[in-house]
Amino acid sequence: MRLTKNVREALLQQNEGFTAQTHYRGKNSRESRTYTITNGELHVKVQGKGSWGGSHYKKEFVADDEQTHRFLRNHLSGLNTEGLS
Repeated sequence: MRLTKNVREALLQQNEGFTAQTHYRGKNSRESRTYTITNGELHVKVQGKGSWGGSHYKKEFVADDEQTHRFLRNHLSGLNTEGLS
C-alpha cells in the first residue's frame, strides 16, 4: 500500500484511539514513547532518562508528516486498513 497523503489521512481518521508504545535502552540512556492517534493526528509522548543524575525529560508533541508516515509504515499490520489500497 502506498502511503500517499490521502491514504495517511484516511488511516488516521479510521484508527482513532489507536495506541502503540516503543522502548529504547542504550548504554547510558533509555526512552519510552507512546503514540496515540487522536483527532486525525499522531500525538507522541516521550519520557527518557540519561546517564546524568538529573537528566530526566518528558515532552509531548504532534508528529510532523515524516514522523507520521514512518509510524504508519511501521505499524500498518496493526491498523485498520479496510477500504484502502
